[in-house]
Order: sequence, then C-alpha cells, then structure tokens
Amino acid sequence: MPRTRTVPTAVTPSVLTRPDDEPTAAALIAAAVETMAVHGYHGTSVRDVAAAAGTSPAVLYHHFESKQRLLVTLLDRGLDVLIAATEEALDLAGDDPAERLGAVVGAHVGVHLESQRESLIGQSEIRSLEPAGRALVVTKRDVQQRTFERVVRDGVRRTVFTTATPDDTARFVSAACTSVAGWYRPGGPLDGPTVIARYRAIALDAVGYRP
Repeated sequence: MPRTRTVPTAVTPSVLTRPDDEPTAAALIAAAVETMAVHGYHGTSVRDVAAAAGTSPAVLYHHFESKQRLLVTLLDRGLDVLIAATEEALDLAGDDPAERLGAVVGAHVGVHLESQRESLIGQSEIRSLEPAGRALVVTKRDVQQRTFERVVRDGVRRTVFTTATPDDTARFVSAACTSVAGWYRPGGPLDGPTVIARYRAIALDAVGYRP
C-alpha cells in the first residue's frame, strides 16, 4: 500500500495522499476526507475543507478546479490504493485457487479496515459524481470486480470451486468484503487479522471450495 504522507495540519493523515503531493494539496485531500466523512459531500463546503486544512478557498481552487474535482480525486485514488494492494497480494500468492482467493479477499478487506473513512466516502458519494468522474471511478471499480471474477472462474475451471454461478458469487464476496468498512470498530471484540481470516473462510464457503 502506498505510504501515507504527513500533512502540515491537525487533520488525520489519509492513505489517499501521496509522497509526491505538494504539501498544501496533501493537506486539502486529508481535510476533504475528514470533513466529508462526517458531513457528506453535499454537506461539506469548499470553505469547510479549506478551513480544516488551515488555508483559504482561493488556495483550494489553485490546486483543485472545483469541489467536484476534489471528490473525483478522493474516489479515484481510493480505488488506486485498493487495486494496487490486490495486485500485490495476487503477485505474492501461489497457484492454488483457494490461496489466490484468500489473497484477494485479504487485500480487499484489509484496505477497507485500514481506511474506513475513505472507503465509506467511496461507497456513499459515487452518487454525487458528475458523469465524467463517475465513468472514471466506475471503470476502476470494475477492474477490481473483474479480479474477483477471474479468480473465482479459475477455481471453477480447475474444479476446486463448485459454485454454479461464479460471477454472481464473486459479486457477493466482493460486496461482503467491502461492507466491513461500515461495521468494523477498532478496539472492538475483533481485530483486523481475525476479520480477514473469517472473511477468507466465508469466501471459500461461498465458492463451494473442495480441497
């Protein structure tokens, strides 16, 4: 997963900032995550984001042409983080279909546990995107979904998975993995590794895994 950049403000750092971001732009991205996670896209103004970042609306417009462009950046980068983590996990996995499914599930759940605010914004605010931004985000979301589908189909083809509906099952598994961002509470009865282990087991049951 890309390294979180330290931003020169009081807001919580975000996985959506990058090492090569200009510091003020990074602060604005982190501030947008913090404010939109609480108030939503439509309930957050440009002034709110700028104030949280310790700057002015004019400075925000210097880095992002609009609040909409800032939202697109958040969702686009969030999917980049998710896709990169999933691809890395698959690269490190072996050839066994069960191991590969476990790798995809582990990466997907792990990202949603580690970046709950960003994940919830991505899930809830896709409806707030204008057509061009939505097309970009949906295309990347489909890339991630196709990875699940490819892994499940491969397991079925090799008779390791027995589901009769591989694509539907892949959608079920990915949706379940995404949902953890909405209910998981750090410090609760389940830690991250336990959640990941449980979701891997649930995924194997869903695909009808037969060793």
